[in-house]
Formats: sequence, structure tokens, C-alpha cells
Amino acid sequence: MADENGSGMETGAAGWRPRRDPASTHVVVLMGGWSAEREVSLASGQAVAAALREAGYRVTEVDAKPVVVMELAELAPDVVFNALHGTWGEDGKVQGVLESLGIPYTHSGVLASALAMDKHLSKLVFERSGIPVAEHRLITPEQLLKGHPMKPPYVVKPVAEGSSVGVMVVRDENAAIDPRRLADLPLKDGKLMVERFVPGRELTCAVMGDVALGVLEIVPLKGGFYDYESKYAEGGSEHICPAELPEKVYRRIQQHAVRAHKVLGCRGVTRADFRYDDSNGEDGELVILEVNTQPGMTSTSLVPDIARQAGHSFAELVSWMVDDASVNR
Repeated sequence: MADENGSGMETGAAGWRPRRDPASTHVVVLMGGWSAEREVSLASGQAVAAALREAGYRVTEVDAKPVVVMELAELAPDVVFNALHGTWGEDGKVQGVLESLGIPYTHSGVLASALAMDKHLSKLVFERSGIPVAEHRLITPEQLLKGHPMKPPYVVKPVAEGSSVGVMVVRDENAAIDPRRLADLPLKDGKLMVERFVPGRELTCAVMGDVALGVLEIVPLKGGFYDYESKYAEGGSEHICPAELPEKVYRRIQQHAVRAHKVLGCRGVTRADFRYDDSNGEDGELVILEVNTQPGMTSTSLVPDIARQAGHSFAELVSWMVDDASVNR
């Protein structure tokens, strides 16, 4: 695997020896919850639990409910593997609970999780750090219904949701926004985000321990936008890993992914998503969309594919994440 400058520095599971003895380590895999991504989280959690058992850990699966604080206190695990996605599990809230309980946990801490989950705030951080983003703004649903907030094509998305939940692409001036679709979208402070649509290729880069594992290209098999169905339905998309890109573009994506991980203060494993318009050649437009602090761990997920290409089995990947777990993240 290459570091952020493509130097080939090894990290993560390569040559890694666990600090925690699997045989004496009790891991609670926290999954489910009550966000719009509950079903994906359950699939992630079940896959992680199976892989950790394969690696020799004692594992308890916990479907997060409002009483989960008491359940965690009673179980008193050595580590919590946070396999939750979406609100409460990915936005810093459960991280705060785990910090209060003093239980080491995987992935990013309170502040980094909250920042990454808020697409508007994270883009402001990226911009100030020299990472390119597309033009974007916050608007109310009422403003959107009155007229186009920017020249189409543009994307309408919730400010703080993952897995492309509620994402819409407005492609031309004659497109009408359906008020019923807006009514179902989760708002933050009464607002949505609109973002200029960047045509071209959908790319993603996994970061593990502050090092870029690799870049993968996602090709939705139905064409069009990489939506929720394309992400999670079997056969919904094709993964090309490593992505077939000019070397300097590949390295630039790695550099941006590692920088985004660091400026948000992320820990463990993250995944940064990009759009790349190479219609005018390799010097085309490249923008970061977001950083996922709790990337999916299902059979169709991206990070496990990237890790396999880098030479790490799924069991090695999740074992490394358990070993990396801590408080004060």
C-alpha cells in the first residue's frame, strides 16, 4: 500500500502484531440503532462479528436500543466495535456515551465524527485545508420549491445523513421538485444542502491508520447516480480496484483522502468519496464529496474490497480496528 505521497510505506495490518490477545478480549459489536441506515448497520455488524469470531475474539452482538447505555455498562466489554451507521451512531453521540463509560471503541472520536457527519461543516474544513470541493450552500425546502438555487445540474441532499439517503439530482432547468419527496427528507436546523453536480467518475479511497490503502472506482450497473440501491443491492454496482487512473491522479486522491482524514481529526479507518471529471483529459476536475467515519462492512462494501486489494483479509482488517480502539479519540 502507498502512503499519502505514494512512497509504499507499510502500515495497518501489514506486519502488524496485535497488542490485545484475541482469546482474552471481549468485543461488543454495536449495530442496528434507529437511523435510516439501520438495515445496513445490521448487515455490517453481523459480518464484523463473524470475522472477529474467526480471528478468535469473544464477541457479543448488541442491537442498539435506547437502553444500550445500561446494557454496555452491564456487559463491560474490553472493546466496542462501532458498526452503527447514520444518526446517533456516526455523528459523535454514541462516541460520547462510550467516552463517558470509559470503554475503548473503534473509528473516530466525538468531534471528528460530528464534523464528518455534517456535510456543510466538513466542506468548510476541507476548503480551508486546500482540498477541492464543489460549490454548495444550505437552503430551506421552501427556498428550493421557489426556484433553482443554482444552475442545474445540482444535487439535493440531507446535511447529516449517509449512504446517499434522500439524495436527488436535478439535471435541467425544466426539472420540477416534488414537494412530497422534500417532505420525507431529514433536515438539520430546517435546511438541506445543494451542491453543484460534478459529472464523471465516482471514486473512493480508504485510509487506515493515516495511510491511504488504495483508490477504487464505483460503476453503477444501472447507470446514472450511485444511490442507496446501487450501494447495497447485490449487483447494484461494479467495483474496479485499483481504479484505472493516471498515476498522478491516483496519488492526488490518496493525498486528499489522508489530508481530509487528518484535518477532521479522524482515527482508525475512514473512506473519502470523490468525483472526477476527466472528460477534458487527466487534468480534469477532482472534488471531495465527504469522509465516512463509519464505512460499511457488508459483503458489497467498498473498504473491505480496497483492503483485500492491499493484501488484508476482512478478519485482519477488523482485528486491526479492534486493536486500534481506545478512549480519548
